[in-house]
Amino acid sequence: MSGSSVPVIGLIGGSGTVGRTAALRISAAGLGSLRIGGRNLDAAMAVAEECVGPAEAVRLNLTDGGDLEEFCSGCSVVVNCAGPSYLVLDSVAQAAFSVSADYVDVGGDLPAADALRAAAIFPERTAIFSAGAMPGLSGLLPRLITEGRPLRRLETYVGGVARFTPLSAADGLLTRGDRFGEAMASMQDAAIASNSVAPLRDVQLPGFPRPVQAWPYLTTEAQSLGHLPGIAEVRAYNVFASDRLTRVMTHAWAQLSDSPDHDELAPFIPSIVDATVADEDEFGSFYVMLFTGRPARGYDRGITRVVLRAEDSYGLSGSMVALATEHIVRGKVPPGVHLAAEAIDPIDAVHWLRADPLVHELVVH
Repeated sequence: MSGSSVPVIGLIGGSGTVGRTAALRISAAGLGSLRIGGRNLDAAMAVAEECVGPAEAVRLNLTDGGDLEEFCSGCSVVVNCAGPSYLVLDSVAQAAFSVSADYVDVGGDLPAADALRAAAIFPERTAIFSAGAMPGLSGLLPRLITEGRPLRRLETYVGGVARFTPLSAADGLLTRGDRFGEAMASMQDAAIASNSVAPLRDVQLPGFPRPVQAWPYLTTEAQSLGHLPGIAEVRAYNVFASDRLTRVMTHAWAQLSDSPDHDELAPFIPSIVDATVADEDEFGSFYVMLFTGRPARGYDRGITRVVLRAEDSYGLSGSMVALATEHIVRGKVPPGVHLAAEAIDPIDAVHWLRADPLVHELVVH
């Protein structure tokens, strides 16, 4: 991070649920002066007025290169909570690096991180991608279980009911392919085992308020857990209250090309949003992360379960973005391009989240 005595933190997309939460947490933690950018200046000003520390609102068109460069200039850290990720990729990170600012992105995932690494620019700068709930916390909190002894199996269950925005629906449609994961697969002895796991229907899981549908999807983040020393098997599930969302997503994927653009995605977005609205109307909102581990025979039990219950995934992502920003401002992350799950201390994450009012419960045992 650059050496300003009072860091200026530029926050893009601050008027959305994720960005607003990130702004309030960054301000409350006293990490620096906030510069909140967005197309809607009134909305950005409203968030700035909520902050307890210094904050200003700036009109910003993310797709305008001149606008973006001007916004980033003078910042110590640029934080991106805008999307969709498939359009942003590493463009904002490059703009931040070019003015000697470090970077945090709620999304981006491997495609953006890989692109920035390939650009090989400004190696003294630091970037953290995938600093949200999933990916992000979904790969970070399981490390509380994996540390200290080998495991026969690690299982992750993440999901619930939350109303999608059009942007999150578009990003969801793009989470397929080898840079995102593989359905019905597991990791066994550090190798992908295709078609090795079946869905769990109407299953009651610890932490979840009702029976749910758990669909196996081995994300690239879960695959990285399978490469940790001593982890014999990893199973990862996306969890839903019903099969509405999985039905419409499967229908869309069957018709989309491998690399769809916005125009190709657009006709499918309303049905995805509608499915999440219907689930919310029927079941209410909830968001749960459950991680379980089975130690190898002969080893101490240690931590075998982590359960997190939160208001929703959007607020939780905003809190995680703020934590990643805190790690950069405090110099806890070395220069380079990182994923949040690999760069942040999971113990720090537990302390941070337990202090967040949006987190209803965080149990580690």
